[in-house]
Amino acid sequence: MKNIAVIGAGTMGNGIAHTFAQKGFTVFLIDISEQAIERGMTTIVKNLDRMIAKGSITEAEKKATIENIITYTEIKDGVVNADLVIEAATENVQLKLNIFKELSEVCNENIILASNTSSISITQIASVVKNPERVIGMHFMNPVPIMKLVEIIRGYSTSDEVTKAIMELSKKLDKVPTEVNDYPGFVANRILMPMINEAIETLYNGVAGVEEIDTVMKLGMAHPMGPLQLADFIGLDVCLSILNVMYEGFKNPKYAPCPLLVNMVMAKKLGVKSGEGFYDYSESKKAEKVAKMFA
Repeated sequence: MKNIAVIGAGTMGNGIAHTFAQKGFTVFLIDISEQAIERGMTTIVKNLDRMIAKGSITEAEKKATIENIITYTEIKDGVVNADLVIEAATENVQLKLNIFKELSEVCNENIILASNTSSISITQIASVVKNPERVIGMHFMNPVPIMKLVEIIRGYSTSDEVTKAIMELSKKLDKVPTEVNDYPGFVANRILMPMINEAIETLYNGVAGVEEIDTVMKLGMAHPMGPLQLADFIGLDVCLSILNVMYEGFKNPKYAPCPLLVNMVMAKKLGVKSGEGFYDYSESKKAEKVAKMFA
């Protein structure tokens, strides 16, 4: 697999495109608008510049990485020469099903189709695809160029051959692929999101303040980032979406989102992306926090 199509130029999509391109793959980065593509490419350039400042890559490597990325605004145009398609669109079930229906129609039946979903069932996604054995989850962690883990999720029909191919491909990216089965939240978010939700409940119940809760978890549990700050970084809307998927999937009240989280999302206080969540983010602070992830 040399040609990788990535659908979605947002936070995860541009990170996935960056990672493959930096390793010498040809990447077809696809989004619905030129503006979204431009924002994604701007982010890639900024993150490459941070890597140069750190001394981890050279100007020549930055140039080669950018040249390895070709952009498209139509899925059918961007996937025509792809050996692998990775969907990294918004965490919305219907949107992903629509994308995979289209991929099933326009892609060769032998092309592996992967989703970067953080919680949505791979089996459900594969149900709209011809040859569902080629559908697999490839859940990268944010920021993609830095984080080593890739959660490889096998749907009910995912073949051994496809799983092996994606595991080996992930290793070529210098990632650590970890195979898991297809249940709500997989492993990462099944454990992480209840912890974040409990931190929000702790705040909601007035046990302690935002910084106090995060300080306890950072200094007491050796977490690099407190759960409320991490929720801001992930996006409170994304956290809510994942918790809803797990609550619906398991019908267990322990996964029910905290009312405070629900209200904050309704008020569009989504964290870093909106400028305000559990913490207040000016543009300068937002840039500073992202820069630290690459430091």
